[in-house]
Amino acid sequence: MSDRFPNTRRRFLLTAGTAAIAGNAGCTGGSSQDGGQSTTIAILAAGSLQNALANGLEPAVDVPVQIEAHGSATVARMIDEDQRDPDIVSVADVALFDEPLSLPWYSVFTSNSVVIAYNPDTVGGQRLADAGTESWYEPMINGDVNIGRTDPDQDPLGYRALFMLELASRYYDDASNLREQILRENQIYPETSLVSQFETGSIDAAIAYRNMAVERDYEYFELPDQINLSDPQYAEDWYSTTSYTVSSGQEIQGGLISYGSTIRHMSDAAVSVFDTHTTGSYLEEHGFLVREHFPAYTGEVPQRVRQATDQSNVNQSRLDGPNKELSSAVSDITVLI
Repeated sequence: MSDRFPNTRRRFLLTAGTAAIAGNAGCTGGSSQDGGQSTTIAILAAGSLQNALANGLEPAVDVPVQIEAHGSATVARMIDEDQRDPDIVSVADVALFDEPLSLPWYSVFTSNSVVIAYNPDTVGGQRLADAGTESWYEPMINGDVNIGRTDPDQDPLGYRALFMLELASRYYDDASNLREQILRENQIYPETSLVSQFETGSIDAAIAYRNMAVERDYEYFELPDQINLSDPQYAEDWYSTTSYTVSSGQEIQGGLISYGSTIRHMSDAAVSVFDTHTTGSYLEEHGFLVREHFPAYTGEVPQRVRQATDQSNVNQSRLDGPNKELSSAVSDITVLI
Protein backbone atom coordinates (compact mmCIF):
# COMPACT_ATOMS: atom_id res chain seq x y z
CA MET A 1 0.00 0.00 0.00
CA SER A 2 3.04 2.27 -0.09
CA ASP A 3 3.10 2.78 -3.88
CA ARG A 4 1.07 5.86 -4.68
CA PHE A 5 1.57 5.73 -8.43
CA PRO A 6 -1.10 4.22 -10.73
CA ASN A 7 -0.45 1.06 -12.72
CA THR A 8 -0.86 1.85 -16.40
CA ARG A 9 -0.92 -0.57 -19.32
CA ARG A 10 -0.30 0.98 -22.73
CA ARG A 11 -2.25 -1.16 -25.13
CA PHE A 12 -4.98 -0.02 -27.49
CA LEU A 13 -7.05 -2.85 -28.91
CA LEU A 14 -10.43 -1.26 -29.53
CA THR A 15 -11.51 -1.03 -33.17
CA ALA A 16 -14.36 0.88 -34.72
CA GLY A 17 -16.15 -2.28 -35.76
CA THR A 18 -16.56 -3.74 -32.28
CA ALA A 19 -19.87 -2.16 -31.37
CA ALA A 20 -21.49 -3.12 -34.66
CA ILE A 21 -20.36 -6.73 -34.34
CA ALA A 22 -21.40 -7.01 -30.70
CA GLY A 23 -24.72 -5.36 -31.30
CA ASN A 24 -26.11 -7.85 -33.79
CA ALA A 25 -29.58 -8.75 -32.64
CA GLY A 26 -31.18 -12.16 -32.73
CA CYS A 27 -28.29 -14.42 -31.83
CA THR A 28 -30.19 -17.41 -33.12
CA GLY A 29 -27.15 -19.28 -34.34
CA GLY A 30 -26.58 -21.39 -37.41
CA SER A 31 -25.92 -24.74 -35.83
CA SER A 32 -26.14 -27.96 -37.75
CA GLN A 33 -26.42 -31.48 -36.40
CA ASP A 34 -23.42 -33.05 -34.62
CA GLY A 35 -20.49 -33.27 -36.97
CA GLY A 36 -21.93 -30.70 -39.37
CA GLN A 37 -20.39 -27.36 -40.27
CA SER A 38 -22.25 -24.30 -39.03
CA THR A 39 -22.50 -21.30 -41.31
CA THR A 40 -22.16 -18.87 -38.40
CA ILE A 41 -21.57 -19.53 -34.71
CA ALA A 42 -23.62 -17.22 -32.50
CA ILE A 43 -22.01 -16.17 -29.22
CA LEU A 44 -23.99 -14.43 -26.48
CA ALA A 45 -21.51 -13.06 -23.97
CA ALA A 46 -20.80 -10.85 -20.99
CA GLY A 47 -20.29 -7.20 -21.87
CA SER A 48 -16.73 -7.24 -20.51
CA LEU A 49 -15.84 -9.88 -23.13
CA GLN A 50 -17.13 -7.77 -26.01
CA ASN A 51 -13.86 -6.29 -27.27
CA ALA A 52 -11.81 -9.41 -26.64
CA LEU A 53 -14.20 -11.55 -28.67
CA ALA A 54 -14.49 -9.09 -31.53
CA ASN A 55 -10.80 -8.15 -31.74
CA GLY A 56 -9.10 -11.25 -30.33
CA LEU A 57 -11.27 -14.30 -30.93
CA GLU A 58 -12.90 -13.45 -34.25
CA PRO A 59 -9.62 -12.92 -36.17
CA ALA A 60 -8.24 -16.17 -34.68
CA VAL A 61 -10.95 -18.54 -35.94
CA ASP A 62 -11.82 -19.72 -39.44
CA VAL A 63 -15.53 -19.98 -38.64
CA PRO A 64 -17.76 -16.89 -39.00
CA VAL A 65 -19.01 -15.73 -35.62
CA GLN A 66 -21.86 -13.46 -34.58
CA ILE A 67 -21.21 -11.74 -31.25
CA GLU A 68 -23.79 -10.11 -29.00
CA ALA A 69 -22.85 -8.73 -25.58
CA HIS A 70 -24.84 -7.63 -22.54
CA GLY A 71 -24.53 -7.75 -18.77
CA SER A 72 -24.26 -11.40 -17.73
CA ALA A 73 -27.52 -11.42 -15.78
CA THR A 74 -29.25 -10.06 -18.88
CA VAL A 75 -27.56 -12.76 -20.99
CA ALA A 76 -28.86 -15.48 -18.68
CA ARG A 77 -32.35 -13.99 -18.61
CA MET A 78 -32.50 -13.73 -22.41
CA ILE A 79 -31.73 -17.44 -22.74
CA ASP A 80 -33.99 -18.46 -19.87
CA GLU A 81 -36.91 -16.53 -21.42
CA ASP A 82 -36.20 -17.89 -24.94
CA GLN A 83 -35.31 -14.46 -26.31
CA ARG A 84 -31.97 -15.74 -27.61
CA ASP A 85 -30.76 -19.16 -28.72
CA PRO A 86 -26.94 -18.88 -29.15
CA ASP A 87 -24.54 -21.69 -29.99
CA ILE A 88 -22.13 -20.55 -27.25
CA VAL A 89 -22.88 -18.58 -24.09
CA SER A 90 -20.20 -16.97 -21.91
CA VAL A 91 -20.85 -15.12 -18.66
CA ALA A 92 -18.77 -13.33 -16.05
CA ASP A 93 -20.17 -15.36 -13.14
CA VAL A 94 -20.57 -19.13 -13.45
CA ALA A 95 -23.27 -19.06 -10.75
CA LEU A 96 -25.63 -17.99 -13.54
CA PHE A 97 -25.11 -21.39 -15.16
CA ASP A 98 -26.60 -23.00 -12.05
CA GLU A 99 -29.45 -20.51 -11.69
CA PRO A 100 -31.39 -19.51 -13.69
CA LEU A 101 -29.97 -21.56 -16.58
CA SER A 102 -29.32 -24.99 -14.98
CA LEU A 103 -26.90 -26.01 -17.74
CA PRO A 104 -25.43 -29.55 -17.73
CA TRP A 105 -21.79 -28.46 -18.05
CA TYR A 106 -19.52 -25.47 -18.42
CA SER A 107 -15.90 -24.39 -18.52
CA VAL A 108 -14.27 -21.88 -16.17
CA PHE A 109 -11.80 -20.30 -18.58
CA THR A 110 -10.62 -16.94 -17.29
CA SER A 111 -10.70 -14.48 -14.40
CA ASN A 112 -10.44 -10.74 -13.83
CA SER A 113 -9.95 -8.17 -11.09
CA VAL A 114 -11.83 -5.06 -10.01
CA VAL A 115 -9.90 -1.82 -10.59
CA ILE A 116 -10.50 1.92 -10.45
CA ALA A 117 -10.13 3.32 -13.97
CA TYR A 118 -9.92 7.09 -14.32
CA ASN A 119 -9.42 9.95 -16.74
CA PRO A 120 -6.47 12.14 -15.63
CA ASP A 121 -7.52 14.86 -18.07
CA THR A 122 -10.56 15.84 -16.00
CA VAL A 123 -10.55 17.73 -12.72
CA GLY A 124 -12.14 14.82 -10.87
CA GLY A 125 -9.79 12.32 -12.46
CA GLN A 126 -6.77 14.37 -11.46
CA ARG A 127 -8.02 14.56 -7.88
CA LEU A 128 -8.25 10.79 -7.90
CA ALA A 129 -4.74 10.48 -9.31
CA ASP A 130 -3.42 12.83 -6.64
CA ALA A 131 -5.05 10.72 -3.91
CA GLY A 132 -3.13 7.68 -5.16
CA THR A 133 -3.56 3.98 -4.53
CA GLU A 134 -3.73 4.39 -0.74
CA SER A 135 -6.45 7.06 -0.62
CA TRP A 136 -8.43 6.73 -3.89
CA TYR A 137 -11.70 6.60 -1.97
CA GLU A 138 -11.29 9.99 -0.26
CA PRO A 139 -12.16 12.22 -3.25
CA MET A 140 -15.02 9.83 -4.03
CA ILE A 141 -16.43 10.32 -0.52
CA ASN A 142 -16.03 14.09 -0.83
CA GLY A 143 -18.04 14.12 -4.06
CA ASP A 144 -15.10 15.43 -6.08
CA VAL A 145 -15.25 12.61 -8.65
CA ASN A 146 -18.03 11.67 -11.05
CA ILE A 147 -18.12 7.87 -10.82
CA GLY A 148 -19.51 5.28 -13.20
CA ARG A 149 -20.53 1.73 -12.33
CA THR A 150 -22.93 -0.89 -13.61
CA ASP A 151 -26.31 -2.10 -12.38
CA PRO A 152 -25.93 -4.89 -9.77
CA ASP A 153 -29.25 -6.35 -10.93
CA GLN A 154 -28.03 -6.64 -14.52
CA ASP A 155 -24.45 -7.89 -14.37
CA PRO A 156 -21.84 -9.28 -11.98
CA LEU A 157 -19.58 -6.22 -12.28
CA GLY A 158 -22.37 -4.22 -10.64
CA TYR A 159 -22.57 -6.37 -7.54
CA ARG A 160 -18.81 -6.95 -7.50
CA ALA A 161 -18.37 -3.17 -7.20
CA LEU A 162 -20.49 -3.39 -4.06
CA PHE A 163 -18.43 -6.30 -2.74
CA MET A 164 -15.20 -4.40 -3.40
CA LEU A 165 -16.39 -1.33 -1.52
CA GLU A 166 -17.59 -3.39 1.42
CA LEU A 167 -14.25 -5.19 1.64
CA ALA A 168 -12.39 -1.89 1.24
CA SER A 169 -14.31 -0.49 4.20
CA ARG A 170 -12.82 -3.25 6.33
CA TYR A 171 -9.38 -3.25 4.73
CA TYR A 172 -8.46 0.45 5.05
CA ASP A 173 -8.04 1.80 8.57
CA ASP A 174 -9.68 5.16 7.88
CA ALA A 175 -12.54 4.00 5.65
CA SER A 176 -16.01 2.94 6.72
CA ASN A 177 -19.36 2.40 5.01
CA LEU A 178 -17.92 3.21 1.59
CA ARG A 179 -20.97 1.84 -0.19
CA GLU A 180 -23.23 4.29 1.61
CA GLN A 181 -20.83 7.22 1.29
CA ILE A 182 -19.82 6.81 -2.36
CA LEU A 183 -22.66 5.21 -4.34
CA ARG A 184 -25.52 7.11 -5.99
CA GLU A 185 -28.26 5.98 -8.38
CA ASN A 186 -27.12 8.31 -11.18
CA GLN A 187 -23.77 6.52 -11.43
CA ILE A 188 -25.16 3.47 -13.27
CA TYR A 189 -24.35 2.77 -16.94
CA PRO A 190 -24.61 -0.34 -19.16
CA GLU A 191 -21.57 -2.60 -18.91
CA THR A 192 -20.93 -2.45 -22.67
CA SER A 193 -20.63 1.35 -22.57
CA LEU A 194 -19.31 2.03 -19.05
CA VAL A 195 -15.76 3.13 -19.77
CA SER A 196 -16.72 4.81 -23.05
CA GLN A 197 -18.29 7.47 -20.80
CA PHE A 198 -14.74 8.81 -20.43
CA GLU A 199 -14.94 9.98 -24.04
CA THR A 200 -18.24 11.78 -23.48
CA GLY A 201 -17.02 13.43 -20.27
CA SER A 202 -19.90 11.92 -18.29
CA ILE A 203 -17.59 10.37 -15.69
CA ASP A 204 -14.13 10.91 -14.24
CA ALA A 205 -13.67 7.36 -12.98
CA ALA A 206 -15.25 3.94 -13.12
CA ILE A 207 -15.34 0.86 -10.93
CA ALA A 208 -14.44 -1.53 -13.72
CA TYR A 209 -12.78 -4.78 -14.63
CA ARG A 210 -9.05 -4.72 -15.25
CA ASN A 211 -9.45 -5.82 -18.86
CA MET A 212 -11.70 -2.84 -19.61
CA ALA A 213 -8.93 -0.42 -18.67
CA VAL A 214 -6.18 -2.43 -20.38
CA GLU A 215 -8.07 -2.74 -23.68
CA ARG A 216 -8.71 0.97 -23.93
CA ASP A 217 -5.36 2.20 -22.60
CA TYR A 218 -6.92 3.98 -19.62
CA GLU A 219 -5.15 4.89 -16.42
CA TYR A 220 -6.18 2.66 -13.52
CA PHE A 221 -5.37 1.70 -9.96
CA GLU A 222 -4.66 -1.92 -9.17
CA LEU A 223 -6.43 -2.59 -5.88
CA PRO A 224 -5.07 -4.85 -3.11
CA ASP A 225 -5.80 -8.55 -3.61
CA GLN A 226 -7.86 -8.51 -0.42
CA ILE A 227 -10.49 -6.36 -2.17
CA ASN A 228 -10.11 -6.89 -5.94
CA LEU A 229 -11.79 -10.34 -6.02
CA SER A 230 -8.99 -11.94 -8.05
CA ASP A 231 -6.95 -13.95 -5.55
CA PRO A 232 -8.06 -17.56 -4.81
CA GLN A 233 -6.52 -17.52 -1.33
CA TYR A 234 -9.08 -14.93 -0.17
CA ALA A 235 -12.13 -16.44 -1.86
CA GLU A 236 -13.55 -18.71 0.83
CA ASP A 237 -12.79 -16.90 4.08
CA TRP A 238 -12.83 -13.27 2.94
CA TYR A 239 -14.60 -12.54 -0.36
CA SER A 240 -17.49 -14.82 0.62
CA THR A 241 -18.31 -12.65 3.64
CA THR A 242 -19.98 -10.12 1.32
CA SER A 243 -23.38 -10.50 -0.32
CA TYR A 244 -26.07 -8.69 -2.30
CA THR A 245 -29.75 -9.47 -2.82
CA VAL A 246 -30.85 -8.82 -6.41
CA SER A 247 -34.29 -7.53 -7.36
CA SER A 248 -35.57 -11.08 -7.93
CA GLY A 249 -34.90 -11.87 -4.27
CA GLN A 250 -31.86 -14.08 -4.83
CA GLU A 251 -28.92 -13.54 -2.49
CA ILE A 252 -25.55 -13.39 -4.23
CA GLN A 253 -22.52 -14.32 -2.18
CA GLY A 254 -19.13 -12.77 -2.91
CA GLY A 255 -16.40 -14.86 -4.44
CA LEU A 256 -13.56 -15.13 -6.90
CA ILE A 257 -14.23 -13.61 -10.33
CA SER A 258 -14.70 -16.59 -12.64
CA TYR A 259 -15.88 -16.49 -16.26
CA GLY A 260 -17.68 -19.51 -17.67
CA SER A 261 -18.63 -20.73 -21.14
CA THR A 262 -20.60 -23.62 -22.60
CA ILE A 263 -21.81 -24.90 -25.95
CA ARG A 264 -25.57 -25.12 -26.27
CA HIS A 265 -25.71 -26.40 -29.86
CA MET A 266 -22.97 -28.92 -30.58
CA SER A 267 -21.21 -28.97 -33.95
CA ASP A 268 -17.64 -29.23 -35.23
CA ALA A 269 -17.68 -25.49 -35.88
CA ALA A 270 -18.96 -24.70 -32.39
CA VAL A 271 -16.31 -26.90 -30.77
CA SER A 272 -13.60 -25.24 -32.86
CA VAL A 273 -14.71 -21.74 -31.82
CA PHE A 274 -15.21 -22.81 -28.19
CA ASP A 275 -11.69 -24.27 -28.11
CA THR A 276 -10.07 -21.02 -29.22
CA HIS A 277 -12.44 -18.99 -27.07
CA THR A 278 -11.55 -20.80 -23.83
CA THR A 279 -7.84 -21.53 -24.42
CA GLY A 280 -6.65 -18.67 -26.65
CA SER A 281 -3.78 -16.36 -25.74
CA TYR A 282 -5.93 -13.39 -26.75
CA LEU A 283 -7.47 -13.38 -23.25
CA GLU A 284 -4.23 -12.32 -21.55
CA GLU A 285 -3.53 -9.84 -24.32
CA HIS A 286 -6.86 -8.18 -23.54
CA GLY A 287 -6.15 -7.89 -19.82
CA PHE A 288 -7.89 -10.98 -18.47
CA LEU A 289 -6.28 -13.22 -15.85
CA VAL A 290 -5.54 -16.79 -16.97
CA ARG A 291 -4.59 -19.48 -14.46
CA GLU A 292 -2.46 -22.51 -15.27
CA HIS A 293 -5.25 -25.06 -14.90
CA PHE A 294 -7.82 -23.23 -17.06
CA PRO A 295 -10.09 -24.33 -18.56
CA ALA A 296 -11.58 -26.14 -15.56
CA TYR A 297 -14.77 -28.09 -16.16
CA THR A 298 -17.95 -28.68 -14.17
CA GLY A 299 -20.63 -31.20 -15.08
CA GLU A 300 -20.89 -33.79 -17.84
CA VAL A 301 -18.55 -32.33 -20.45
CA PRO A 302 -18.79 -33.88 -23.94
CA GLN A 303 -15.67 -35.88 -24.75
CA ARG A 304 -15.09 -34.07 -28.02
CA VAL A 305 -14.91 -30.77 -26.11
CA ARG A 306 -12.40 -32.12 -23.58
CA GLN A 307 -10.25 -33.59 -26.33
CA ALA A 308 -10.15 -30.33 -28.28
CA THR A 309 -9.28 -28.09 -25.34
CA ASP A 310 -6.87 -30.60 -23.77
CA GLN A 311 -4.91 -30.76 -27.02
CA SER A 312 -4.80 -26.97 -27.24
CA ASN A 313 -3.43 -26.79 -23.69
CA VAL A 314 -0.75 -29.37 -24.53
CA ASN A 315 0.30 -27.41 -27.59
CA GLN A 316 0.39 -24.15 -25.62
CA SER A 317 2.48 -25.77 -22.86
CA ARG A 318 5.03 -26.85 -25.45
CA LEU A 319 5.23 -23.30 -26.75
CA ASP A 320 5.58 -21.88 -23.24
CA GLY A 321 8.38 -24.28 -22.31
CA PRO A 322 9.04 -26.16 -19.08
CA ASN A 323 9.80 -23.13 -16.93
CA LYS A 324 6.44 -21.47 -17.22
CA GLU A 325 5.37 -20.12 -13.82
CA LEU A 326 2.26 -21.84 -12.54
CA SER A 327 -0.65 -19.81 -11.24
CA SER A 328 -2.53 -20.66 -8.07
CA ALA A 329 -5.60 -22.82 -8.35
CA VAL A 330 -9.10 -21.43 -8.52
CA SER A 331 -11.27 -22.02 -5.48
CA ASP A 332 -15.03 -22.22 -5.19
CA ILE A 333 -16.78 -19.58 -7.19
CA THR A 334 -19.58 -17.15 -6.40
CA VAL A 335 -22.74 -18.95 -5.34
CA LEU A 336 -26.35 -17.92 -5.84
CA ILE A 337 -28.29 -18.94 -2.74
